[in-house]
Amino acid sequence: MSEGDRPRYMISVAAELVGMHPQTLRIYEQKGLVNPKRTAGNTRLYSDADVERLRLIQRLTGEWGLNLAGVERVLYMEDELERLRRRMERMEQEMRRTLDEVHRQYRRDLVLYRPPQAPALRPERKRT
Repeated sequence: MSEGDRPRYMISVAAELVGMHPQTLRIYEQKGLVNPKRTAGNTRLYSDADVERLRLIQRLTGEWGLNLAGVERVLYMEDELERLRRRMERMEQEMRRTLDEVHRQYRRDLVLYRPPQAPALRPERKRT
């Protein structure tokens, strides 16, 4: 788990950080827009990533004027884009490893071509 994904803020603190009412955060969770972790006692704990997501929701509804259905669609596309980025990074890493292995293999198998040497030319003798 990365540092940004570590749950750390109770709902009241997260709500204060983003300038929302705690009930708004509950509604967003109910709609699946944000998914805070839960303690054994069922207390919501929000991570820095959750707080950033709440700020994004705030921008989408406030500055862009999107309703929650629009926000849900944008967040879905953002999540899908991130998932595809991670997949592409994994594929690029795998491609680099495979390419490195191919290079190592052909270096082992490579035999340098040396053209046959022509016989040394002797100077011609004059015939008498």
